[in-house]
Order: sequence, then structure tokens, then C-alpha cells
Amino acid sequence: MAMLLKRPIGTLVNGLRSVGGGGSGNRNGGSTPLLPDGAYTGQPSGTTGPDGTTRQTLTIVFLCILWYVVSSSNNVIGKMILSEFPYPMTVTMIQLTSITVYSGPFFNLWGVRKYVDISWRYYFSFIVPLALGKFLASVTSHISIWKVPVSYAHTVKATMPLFTVILSRVIMRERQTKTVYLSLVPIIVGVGIATLTELSFDVVGLISALIATMGFSLQNIFSKKVLKETGVHHLRLLHILGRLALFMFLPVWIYVDMFNVMKHPSIVTGDYRVIALLFTDGVLNWLQNILAFSVLSLVTPLTYAVASASKRIFVIAISLFVLGNPVTWVNVLGMLVAILGVLCYNRAKYFARRQETLLPYTYSAKEPGSSKSSGPSTVTSNGNGRRYPYAPLHTNGGVSMPENVLLANGTASGIATTMAHGGGAPTIPISASSNVNVPTSSNGRLLFV
Repeated sequence: MAMLLKRPIGTLVNGLRSVGGGGSGNRNGGSTPLLPDGAYTGQPSGTTGPDGTTRQTLTIVFLCILWYVVSSSNNVIGKMILSEFPYPMTVTMIQLTSITVYSGPFFNLWGVRKYVDISWRYYFSFIVPLALGKFLASVTSHISIWKVPVSYAHTVKATMPLFTVILSRVIMRERQTKTVYLSLVPIIVGVGIATLTELSFDVVGLISALIATMGFSLQNIFSKKVLKETGVHHLRLLHILGRLALFMFLPVWIYVDMFNVMKHPSIVTGDYRVIALLFTDGVLNWLQNILAFSVLSLVTPLTYAVASASKRIFVIAISLFVLGNPVTWVNVLGMLVAILGVLCYNRAKYFARRQETLLPYTYSAKEPGSSKSSGPSTVTSNGNGRRYPYAPLHTNGGVSMPENVLLANGTASGIATTMAHGGGAPTIPISASSNVNVPTSSNGRLLFV
């Protein structure tokens, strides 16, 4: 059976890798993400010209649609299960069992690279807390779906950016721009409106949804740290966390839930409907995790955040249509305001990152002892009090270039002097530092004295 599946599955994964530019040799997965406008950040291997761009775009759209359908089905089935089988810890253990059982064989067939060397100290400092957080966040998420409608639970989960900003400030000492802080206002207002107008409001459901959201925010922060520092494949990290969480909490589940579950009428009478729903929920949750990680590996963080917010809208709409829980127009307005706030937050974070990493193109600077502007030449500081003039090579009238300069690509100024008068290409911005260890460009668009 494995030999029969290996060839078609391998062909599919290789196709996705060629579209996404991925490969096991890249430490970060090797994917070439799409920018928000659909342009490449670089030319991936195996694709050239507009055909490659079209293939990758279609692949991402297909994966997003499949992700939305699987996620919506998973939430609807989870609500149906918990309405008849009120054991959220058992549902969580079944999902962790699905991740553990299915991931190993299928990831080997797909050619996902093996584990990397992780020290025991790092393992207990980061991997174990991540597994603990995954279990607790999953349990509280199921409690929230059990106690309140799926639409309201996902509206509360829209507060994840708020928790991310607060936790990043406390743990990572990260400061945000004013625009980022202002983008949190519509999220809070929207969730507040949805809470006040929720017809099926439950305090336990609200608190559980907030705890789950905080847990998922912590997972996002530390998962990115682990992926960056260890180079482990994102799907392997999913397998590690699921397996570890399963074995850590299996004794707890046996003590808390197992004996009550065995006495439940659905189990005693052998209700195959509940058993089939539990099995389907586990498979769908596993597929949802794989699709989410696959989309994340193919697109930029901003595109993924927008796709995730769109998925939340899709899940809310499907749950309202299928499950038919009563809502008011004001309640729906609160949900839309919260989701709009999430989109504004993602946009603000994107521009904040660009502002942190990019150097200004040009600005007038006065030369010491002179009241006149230095023209196209600019002056910047590297943070230690030293100032470095640089001149963009694409100015309209050209730039007279001194002889004692070094271009960003390491060529001498005498070779590139003629390039200063034939500009037209945009300046490539790079961060200023006291040395010239910067990303190079074959065209040498920026020069430093």
C-alpha cells in the first residue's frame, strides 16, 4: 500500500515544491513567498516567466479554498460532537492521536526532512512548553465551542493581535508603532459589540475562548523562534508537538475523562454516528494543520494573516448557515468590525516592518560649515554617532562621484562612475552600519563613502 501511494504523493509534493520554490536544502523551507501584489521576491527554481507566477498563484488559491472548507467542516463537526458528547479533553486527545499516528508515515512518504539536532536543554526550555501550550489551547478552544456558538467563539479569537502585541511587549520587549496600536481599537470595539449582543452568551465560553486565543498567540511567538533557531521543518515541529502533548497528557486524560467516557450512552450502546464524527474530526484537524502550514510556507506573513482573517469570516458564515444559531444584525456588525480590525492590524504591522528595515532613499542634508544643501547626497547615522554620506545612482541629473567610494556590490567607484549618469532603476535600500557587510546587488544601486 505504501509503495502504491509513494509515487503519486511524491509527484504531488514535488510539484508543490517546484511551484513554491521549496526544497529540503533550504533551512527555512526554501519557499519563495509571494508579495501582497502577487510579485515574486525572487525567481524560484523550476519556474520561469509568467507561467511560474500563474502556477504558484493558482496553487495558493487552491490551498486556501481547501483550507477554508476543511477548517469550516472541522468547526461544524466539532460543535456537533460536543453538543452530544460533552468531553472537550477527549476530543483534544483524539486530535493529538491523529497528528501522532498519521504524520509519521505520511511525512516520510512526502519526503519531509528529518529532525535536526536539538539539545536537551533547548528541548525542555522551548519544545515542552510549546506542547503544553498546544494541549491547553486546544482544550480551552473546544470548551468555548461547546459553550458558545462557533461564530461567537471565532469572533473572540479575532482578539489574537491584541494578545500578540501585549505578549511580545512583555516577553520579547518589542515596541509597536502608533498605527499598530490604533488598529487594535476596532478589534476591541467589534468583539465588545458582538459580546453585548450575543443571544447565547456564556461566561465560561468567553473566558475559555480568551484563554485559547492567548495560548495560540504564545504558540505563534515561540514557534517562530524555534523554527528560526533550529531550522526544523514546520511539519516536523507539528508532529513533535502533537506526539509530545499526547504522551504528556494521556495519564491526565485517563484519570479525568476515560471512565466517564466509557459510561456515556454513545459508547455503551455503540453509537457509530458519534464514533464516526470523532474519527472525522481528528482527520480534518490534522489536514487543517497541514494546509495552514503549507499556505504559510508559500506566502508572506502579511498574505497569510489576510488569508487567516478571510478564513475566519468563512468559518463564521458557514457556521451561521449550517448550524443556524440565532444572531442579530448588530451582532453581525460587531463580528465584521472585529475582522476589519484584524485586517487593519495586519496592514499596519506590514508597513511597520518595512519602516524598520528600509533606509530612506534621499533627503537633503547640509554639509558641515555650509548653509546650502548637499543636493542628492544624503547623510545617515549608524546609531553610534558616526555619519555616512551616500548618493543614489538614479537621480535625474546624475551624481558626481568621488574616487574614494565603495559600491554596495564591492566594485570600485571608477568602474561605476558612468552608471551614475544613466540611472533609471530604483535605489535598493539597505540598512546602514559601520561596516559594509550588507546584501549585495549586481547592479550596485547604492554607494557608501
